[in-house]
Amino acid sequence: MFLIVNKYLLRKRFVGVTLWPFIVMRTPELKEDIVFINHEKIHIRQQAEMLVLPFFIWYVIEYFIRLIQYRDSYVAYLNISFEREAYARECELSYLEKRPFWSFLAYL
Repeated sequence: MFLIVNKYLLRKRFVGVTLWPFIVMRTPELKEDIVFINHEKIHIRQQAEMLVLPFFIWYVIEYFIRLIQYRDSYVAYLNISFEREAYARECELSYLEKRPFWSFLAYL
């Protein structure tokens, strides 16, 4: 995992994004935000266990399904199974030590 600070790689509404094996963040202060880093580490694990490219294909397909379902882009994003798992477990700093394989499926 590599941490990169670059505000120009992100859209204005985003503070960070995980593109295996990189976590790109808007400000250097986010390197010290353990909840943010844990959230992004959960995405690193999700991407690795799905062999990266299938993760992004699934992510985009599920986003559009949720967009049709909720008719709101932010609500659609929050209801993607990968995001639901990451937001639900981001405060559990030891979550990745015990996380079962493909746990995001429980959040579909």
